[in-house]
Amino acid sequence: MRNQRFLVFVTLLVLAFGITLGMRSLSFWSVMAQSNSPLLVSAAASLTDVMKELAPLYQTQSKVTIRYNFASSGALQQQIENGAPVDVFISAGQKQIQALQQQDLLLSGTQRNLLTNRLVLVVPANAAGITNLKNLTAGRVKRIAIGDPRSVPAGQYAEEALTKAGLWQTLKPKYVMASNVRQVLQFVGAGNADAGLVYLTDAKTTDKVKIAQTIPTHLHSPIAYPIAVLKRSNNQTAAKNLIQFLLSRRAKQVFAKYGFTAT
Repeated sequence: MRNQRFLVFVTLLVLAFGITLGMRSLSFWSVMAQSNSPLLVSAAASLTDVMKELAPLYQTQSKVTIRYNFASSGALQQQIENGAPVDVFISAGQKQIQALQQQDLLLSGTQRNLLTNRLVLVVPANAAGITNLKNLTAGRVKRIAIGDPRSVPAGQYAEEALTKAGLWQTLKPKYVMASNVRQVLQFVGAGNADAGLVYLTDAKTTDKVKIAQTIPTHLHSPIAYPIAVLKRSNNQTAAKNLIQFLLSRRAKQVFAKYGFTAT
């Protein structure tokens, strides 16, 4: 009888140990799976080229795959508000990230400014006679492309600059609204607009346009790119590590190559 009780005790002990070990193993592999799952990064359209170059550098270092979603910051904000499974958001304006912060959608302690940029007036590469904002009132200028200020930060900065220059209302009949800053660049580069307002970094990506004027900074709000981890992220550790990588010296060198200024 004692031997039977002893055998039952030993069996239960082995089973308990096995369950505990199994749970620990399951927990370990769950963490490993989470740390290696792809990161979804929603980023402003003006970051397309530089972020694509940075992805393999980070992936080699971390073994974590990055998937990008590029669009206007306003569109990305709406996607996040509607439940998109985003891990990291990089906006081209404070308005969008502040809206998400007010809704308690950002992970506390992860929000910060990553980069700054400049606003420039661009014209087709073969155009002549436009060297500043005032030239846009000329009769030969029929179409001016800008990002839709309702959802595109570059458009909001453009509206600010034109308003302070006393030109916003005067030029209204000429505006061609674009869904993001890259579309503004396409309109001007293809000759579908006589001029447009984009970021300096966008203007540097093509030889189909040229910079007519770098807009004075006193005409618009500071152009900053805030970044944050989403509270709903299932991979918060890797998301935080990505932000640290983007703040590294190596990443800053790549940003500088594209014309961004790291903060």
